[in-house]
Amino acid sequence: MKITVVGAGAVGATCADNIARRQLAQEVVLLDIKEGLSEGKALDMFQTATLCGFDTKITGSTNDYAKTAGSDVVVITSGLPRKPGMTREDLIGTNAKIVKGVTDSILQHSPDAIIIIVSNPMDTMTYLSLTTSGLAKNKIIGMGGILDSARFKTYLSLALDCPPNDIHGAVIGGHGDTTMIPLTRLATRNGVPVSQFLDEETLKKVAADTMVGGATLTKLIGTSAWYAPGAAVAELVESIVRDQKHIFPCCVALDGEYGQSDICLGVPVVIGKNGWEAIIDYKLNEEEQAAFAKSADAVRNMNDVLKTLEL
Repeated sequence: MKITVVGAGAVGATCADNIARRQLAQEVVLLDIKEGLSEGKALDMFQTATLCGFDTKITGSTNDYAKTAGSDVVVITSGLPRKPGMTREDLIGTNAKIVKGVTDSILQHSPDAIIIIVSNPMDTMTYLSLTTSGLAKNKIIGMGGILDSARFKTYLSLALDCPPNDIHGAVIGGHGDTTMIPLTRLATRNGVPVSQFLDEETLKKVAADTMVGGATLTKLIGTSAWYAPGAAVAELVESIVRDQKHIFPCCVALDGEYGQSDICLGVPVVIGKNGWEAIIDYKLNEEEQAAFAKSADAVRNMNDVLKTLEL
């Protein structure tokens, strides 16, 4: 098993580190366009192998895609990170060209790879990779929903003053501050609806905090978060390489599911060795379905920007 992470910034490096520590592959390749950055970070990580008890080989490469040849899974984190005051959508022009170039280069050497998109705006970048790569739709996955759901569960655990792993909950829709949909109705604490513990006002605050979870961190640290995104990617990669069949909210191609087509959007999917293998129907109520349709409209408008770019 070989896994490539493209982009050796904070997010990409943390992805590679998490993947190596979990021993999800025999080799992890970290690639970046900046001379020496990926080689240096890869060597630094590999020197933790005897300290952390893993045997995964970590290799760095400066823009040499030949070293990624034969990758089973490729994680694309490349592009500009968010800065304070920026939305994910502000990044589309620059990041679209980067993501398309990376996807094309990867597929020259690993035509059967499963591709995971982390670059923002993630829903649109996932759609771009799907429509330009020629890959089967099950092999293109946007990671955002796993991260958003982790933030949702964190805020619920804080409101409940309980261990985070007691909480089950999901965020669907777009991976944007105004397009994601935290499903408070379906969230539970060890099988008990959280609405039995928290009043409606608190649940609304949890949902609102979740939706601006990324922006909150960007304001605090001056750039995009990396620890939680890196862990979220590793969770997704693990379900693929170990064929675990976990259900995660991920950005995937819809063809009539949830009333939407010709779009990539966050929905619950089964993740296994073939990529995403099935879409699960959460049986949304009328209010949730309306929110999902509104989210789809916003993402579709962003996708339309792609038509104005020279890609």
